[in-house]
Amino acid sequence: MLTDELRLRILMLLDRKELSVCQLMGITGASQPLVSRNLAILYKGGFLEERRDGKLRFYSIRKDLSKDKTALLDLARTQLKTAGRYRGDIATLKECSEFQKKKGTCDMKTLQEFIEWKKTRTK
Repeated sequence: MLTDELRLRILMLLDRKELSVCQLMGITGASQPLVSRNLAILYKGGFLEERRDGKLRFYSIRKDLSKDKTALLDLARTQLKTAGRYRGDIATLKECSEFQKKKGTCDMKTLQEFIEWKKTRTK
């Protein structure tokens, strides 16, 4: 279950804060079907909680993780905290959060604007 890089990236992002599917898309650059499929695997595996707010679904790490899942999450935190890709995801998470705060919303339109904004900054 935790052998997939995108799944680990998602898990590490959700370890920081509750995020929606569109936020995870903007941060990871993965498509909606791919993000949703990996969220479903993590949810069915007992790692995540889901909350709905209108049309949006938000995910977070379960507060009542079993001891074995807590140990796996701790191991992932320790092993990945210095990895470049994960540090990049955390930096993008901060940028995405600030961008959405300025816009005052979290929706697909804002996600598209963030992606375009991010592209102009990396050129």
